[in-house]
Amino acid sequence: QVQLVESGGGLVQPGGSLRLSCAASGRIFIINDMAWYRQAPGKQRELVATITIRSSANYTDFVKGRFTISRDNARKTVYLQMNSLKPEDTAIYYCNAKVISSSFRSLEVWGQGTRINVSS
Repeated sequence: QVQLVESGGGLVQPGGSLRLSCAASGRIFIINDMAWYRQAPGKQRELVATITIRSSANYTDFVKGRFTISRDNARKTVYLQMNSLKPEDTAIYYCNAKVISSSFRSLEVWGQGTRINVSS
């Protein structure tokens, strides 16, 4: 079994910063792509950023220049540094990973989500 656990959410004022972390655990052989998604109230879940095993990153337009995704393969952890936060960034942020388990099964795993509230 593989699990992802996010941390780092909370309340922040517009213009502020937060750093999210997502740690993977369990019977993991290798973690391939990792990603952050978000779901705002009343909206569908949307992709925020992705990062490959070699740390090649891609971002959706609405976070380019403000958010940075990174990973530490030794720690099995992905991060999302969020700067210049806006009220429209308010959402539940979910970590996602494509994993090869120790039994060589391909899995797509989701974290439980961490809530970000950008408000003055």
